[in-house]
Amino acid sequence: MTNYLDFERPLAEIEGKAEELRAMARQNAEMDIEAEAAALDKKAADLLVSLYKDLTPWRKCQVARHPDRPHCKDYIEALFTEYTPLAGDRNFADDHAVMGGLARFNDTPVMVIGHEKGNDTKSRIERNFGMARPEGYRKAIRLMDMAHRFGLPVITLVDTPGAYPGKGAEERGQSEAIARSTEKCLQVGVPLVSVIIGEGGSGGAVAFATANRVAMLEHSVYSVISPEGCASILWKDAEKMREAAEALRLTAQDLRKLGVADRVIPEPVGGAHRDKQKTIKAVGETIAAMLAELSDLKGKKLIEDRRKKYIEMGRKGLAA
Repeated sequence: MTNYLDFERPLAEIEGKAEELRAMARQNAEMDIEAEAAALDKKAADLLVSLYKDLTPWRKCQVARHPDRPHCKDYIEALFTEYTPLAGDRNFADDHAVMGGLARFNDTPVMVIGHEKGNDTKSRIERNFGMARPEGYRKAIRLMDMAHRFGLPVITLVDTPGAYPGKGAEERGQSEAIARSTEKCLQVGVPLVSVIIGEGGSGGAVAFATANRVAMLEHSVYSVISPEGCASILWKDAEKMREAAEALRLTAQDLRKLGVADRVIPEPVGGAHRDKQKTIKAVGETIAAMLAELSDLKGKKLIEDRRKKYIEMGRKGLAA
């Protein structure tokens, strides 16, 4: 069953009518509805192109959060072989919102780390909707340390509304864990590439995405705060999230212009969830291309490349 977003309601009606006609035809073999159903299919396809031709930032937020988008687990299963998950932060617990481990990408040993939101009620609760606690970031630090020790490229897949803001997480040092994970990203002497596959929310995303190269899917978002959170602070009204989304400049296209993102990966018409395999393939090709760009850099040169990227980004921001 297709999950339609609010702005896709007209599309839902047309595709629903086409499906109703085909269901009737299956019950009555004498009915000839193919021409009518095909006309509805064309109308739906044209409307889909029209709806996604020029999405507003708020609508991009909705697409980035679509429950049927491919998640970290889907990418790992499709793009990596010999994946061996590694668990725990060796301090408190294992955080299921963060998954990671040793794997092979195009037959090259790598370390892959990412946020996992889950795809049904049970798994979303288990994964805490992709919101990591301190032990999740400390697990990521442990895995990056291991990658540095053994000379393995690090690939991160970012998809989180933000770090978990609960009382227990704060008591266990949430902000310190995020800062240390961001610091570790800047310290590892191996290639580090990151892809924003859905939401890149706040420091919870930065802690994984302070990379040599950052790519974003076309309808992903990356921001210091959610539009709803921003609206609540600035206007004391979460319903002003549309205005906040415009002001935050959180789309992949805006962030490419600002130099925060290095690449924008095209999505199928209608979003990544409309053709998961095509999206996953495009992400795999982009990861391969980013790693190839870094293949001639070693150790300190990689660290220098990374630090320079973010220092220059800060200078541009001050100049603006």
